Amino acid sequence: MHDTRGFVEEYFAAATGPDRERYFALFEDDVVVHDDGRGVQGLAEVRRWREETPDVHYGVREVTGTPTVLEAVAEVSGDFPGSPVTLRFAFERDAQGKITTLTITP
Repeated sequence: MHDTRGFVEEYFAAATGPDRERYFALFEDDVVVHDDGRGVQGLAEVRRWREETPDVHYGVREVTGTPTVLEAVAEVSGDFPGSPVTLRFAFERDAQGKITTLTITP
C-alpha cells in the first residue's frame, strides 16, 4: 500500500491523466462516493459520475492521516463556475489499498 502522500499523488495524476482505467483501478467494486451533495455507489456509478466531471487541475496543499484513512486538501481549478475552489478529499481504503469511500467537500 502506498504511503499517504504517494497515494494522493497517484490519485490526482490518474484523475487528470488520459488513461481512465488507471483512475478506476484505484476504486473497490462497491465504492461509495459523496460529491457536491450527491452520492454514488459501485464502480459503474463512479464511471458515470466521473464522465460528468469537468477536466480540472489539482494543486495538492496538504495530506494528513494514515494509509487507510486519509484526507487531502487541494485547490481545484478549471472551466467551471467559482474556479478555483479548495476542496477536501477524504479517502477510506481497504487492506489492498483500494478506495472504499471517497467524500469530497468544500
